[in-house]
Amino acid sequence: MDPVATEQKRNNARQKLMQSILDIGSRAFSPDVPESSRVEGKKEWDDAIQRIKTFNLIAALNILVRPGHAPAWLRPKLMEALTLIPLRPDGVRATMEFVFAVHPSSTVKVSEAAVPQKRGANITHEALEMASKLLSICPSSVTPEIWYSSIAPQLLVLLDGDEGPELTRTASYIIGFGILGRKASGAPGTAGWKCLAEPLLHAIKPPPNAQPTSTEDDDGIVDLSKEMVLVKHQDLVTALRRLKSLVVSHPNQGLSKRLLSPLLPSLWALSTWKSAGSELSDKVCGPASELLKIYLKLAPSPELVLYLIKNLGYVGGYSQQSPEWVYKETGKNEIGIVEAKPRIGGTPTAPQITMEDIETKITKCLDLVTTTMSDADIIGAFLELLKRWFKAARQSRGGNVLIKEESEESRDPLEQLIEIKTLQSMMEKVPDKFVTQPRRILDLVSEILASSAALSEDEDNEEEVTGVALSLLNMIVTVPGFQKSRVNPDTLSLIETSLDKLSKSPTDTGKTANNLRLLLLYRDQIDDPSESLPSAPTDRQIEDRKTYSLAISYITAPDSPPPVRSEGLHLIGTLITSHSPVLDIPGILVMLSSLISDSDEYIYLRIIKLYTLLAASHPKAVTNDLLDQFIDPKETHSVDARQRFAEALSQVIERLGETFTGDLAQRVGDGLLSVAGRRAHRPKTEARQAREAKLQERKNKEAADAWGGAVPDFSDPMTPEEKARNEILENIVEGWESKRGSEDIRIRASALGVLGTGMEVNIRGLGVRVVNTAVELGVSILQMERGVEVGILRRAAVMMVNEFVKGLDREGEGGLGFGFGEKAREDVMRTLGWVRDTDGDGLVRRQAGDVLESLEAWGVRRLVRRGEEEEGRREGGMGMLRGLVVNPVERVNPDVKSEVGGRPRIEEME
Repeated sequence: MDPVATEQKRNNARQKLMQSILDIGSRAFSPDVPESSRVEGKKEWDDAIQRIKTFNLIAALNILVRPGHAPAWLRPKLMEALTLIPLRPDGVRATMEFVFAVHPSSTVKVSEAAVPQKRGANITHEALEMASKLLSICPSSVTPEIWYSSIAPQLLVLLDGDEGPELTRTASYIIGFGILGRKASGAPGTAGWKCLAEPLLHAIKPPPNAQPTSTEDDDGIVDLSKEMVLVKHQDLVTALRRLKSLVVSHPNQGLSKRLLSPLLPSLWALSTWKSAGSELSDKVCGPASELLKIYLKLAPSPELVLYLIKNLGYVGGYSQQSPEWVYKETGKNEIGIVEAKPRIGGTPTAPQITMEDIETKITKCLDLVTTTMSDADIIGAFLELLKRWFKAARQSRGGNVLIKEESEESRDPLEQLIEIKTLQSMMEKVPDKFVTQPRRILDLVSEILASSAALSEDEDNEEEVTGVALSLLNMIVTVPGFQKSRVNPDTLSLIETSLDKLSKSPTDTGKTANNLRLLLLYRDQIDDPSESLPSAPTDRQIEDRKTYSLAISYITAPDSPPPVRSEGLHLIGTLITSHSPVLDIPGILVMLSSLISDSDEYIYLRIIKLYTLLAASHPKAVTNDLLDQFIDPKETHSVDARQRFAEALSQVIERLGETFTGDLAQRVGDGLLSVAGRRAHRPKTEARQAREAKLQERKNKEAADAWGGAVPDFSDPMTPEEKARNEILENIVEGWESKRGSEDIRIRASALGVLGTGMEVNIRGLGVRVVNTAVELGVSILQMERGVEVGILRRAAVMMVNEFVKGLDREGEGGLGFGFGEKAREDVMRTLGWVRDTDGDGLVRRQAGDVLESLEAWGVRRLVRRGEEEEGRREGGMGMLRGLVVNPVERVNPDVKSEVGGRPRIEEME
């Protein structure tokens, strides 16, 4: 069929549908129709709206709701029908696809569409935000419960990934930021939380009163002796997959914590499932382990390590002694959630943990925490476990315990056994962690040895507790570079006194204590002074190094999801604000410059903030790096990345304020001028443009050959005015990427914007030459670059002149080394007036008029200041202007009394 005829037929069908909607709407809602007839018309309206296919309905209503396409009394009904489209079974995806298809930032040229696009649409951040607003905010015509209960199943299905990664990320953004990220719809108890979060959470960890699924046999008989299944294997797999997609697709740290914190025991139990095959590992254990690692990286703490140890043998439910439900293998390579007891008779189905299981889980737990948490958190957990064991050991031997927990007697023996086993494993497998926190270890060791020394005369069975303390002391003292001078004097004295008492015992413990006493006495003489470090690192430096290494691993790891990368940037920010000496400034700048191209807005905005924080301590390094990245002499960055560097540079200049001066300001000014000018040449860009032009020409030819002529336009029918406007917009966008290897118009505009910021912040710091050249460049752009595609460049030039006037007005002319003379001001005003009257860009005309008024006002203020200087009345207000006295403080004739309470008055003198 002829493509032109097909397109014409399609447009006719669209017009016919629109007219049909108008006709039915008139019969249902027209004020001229009797009420009796309107009842039947409303029923016809509802039936027609439900009968029309979703995408066709969106396209038709989107045109009809525009002004002039439908009567005013019908537009509210059309708008209501349009806003309720997401409630349809396919309404969410249809709404998303329509937004992505018509949004100006997402559209592609018709000539590029040789074949219709099926997947991988050009989804921009602006279009994504619009789709999120349409779907996440509940219309006033329906309740939140109805709205979210209708769209939630559609959004959750998109998280499965079957429709492509683009729609998965889109659904994650809408759920994470649009719905669950808002207090009104994402707080626990709200409709959004109940419809989107609880289905995922309850499929992994059922609520206390969860009801089992049906247990009917094929013949309809219910066997109450069988296990009651609360969550089937496939439902568990689906929930884990969707939760993982939601968490890793965006850097919403707060939401990730809220979703994962109640699931920690469940994720631990599933990620450490015994003898899991490859299929079970891929579907259950793997996703659970990844989610658990994400939470440990987002919220690391010693308490979290202890919480995992306490729940080491978790099998399900809310009570470890008698769980209501448990995770259990319900089939080959399947895990389900079942009730712990059958309905009638039988014994509990909760699996019993064995010693082999405990040792295996302890090993996995240590591997997990050592790869995700800092040494300080691990040491904190170790010391707490050691304290608990020490108290329990003293209590079992009848010793005096200074601190006793109220719940100690009722502690589960299995829990105590797990803690002891974990303590032993930590001393065997991660002893290198302890030497990084010697002070905390020595403080506890001193307490244990002092207690052992006090009981040594009466207690013969103290070797186990004392032996552990001596082992830890030996570990710390024998570390190369250990110095007694860095140990707290009180702690060192207590240790030496305790060792002296313990060394008198004839047991092996006494011999060990004596050896350590001698080692500690002569420890400083053992190391070769020539090999010893001039100064050992402080505890803070050690901890900062660990934090820095952890942050870098979070940021640079190839498998780090956005929440973890965001947490790594947060850790870097804390080190910057604390002025930590461990920071590698060149390395951080290289890392930030490589990450600023990240497509996620949340990530690159945080990176820009880090640049401003670094600038406070390292202004030259940060500013020069940003300038070099923005100029991009090697042509390695995209336009978006260079614009982000420009934004970062602008914020850094604002942060520097008066310190933005000297050689640094001169270099920045020269660099920005070189970019903003017309003579910049980029040979690599020119070669790339030539290749893209040839490729596009070949695509257009292939498309024309495929259609047997011109490619038809499949977009919505538009009026001639709309088509002309779209053509203009397309030409403008094409013109931004300047041809023949010249600098991109958007980058030149960004350079002018940063120059304007520098002049407003510290015009004196930029200097005479840079400021004069910048103003001349701005005026030249307004006079010579008149094309419609460079409208954004003229806007930037006008605003730069405005920032120049602001800076000049703020600083005054005195001491600047130059002045904005009357002739120069008249030349600029003449150019601005001409632009205001003749420019083809309405925004440029309006901005030029505003700046023209500012210049006129500044000229008046300058004359007033000069008049004040001539008359010597700088402190008296505005002073005298051509004989008109406007001084509110002094009257011309002090003998003349004011008619109103002696108030000063204005008099005109001849």
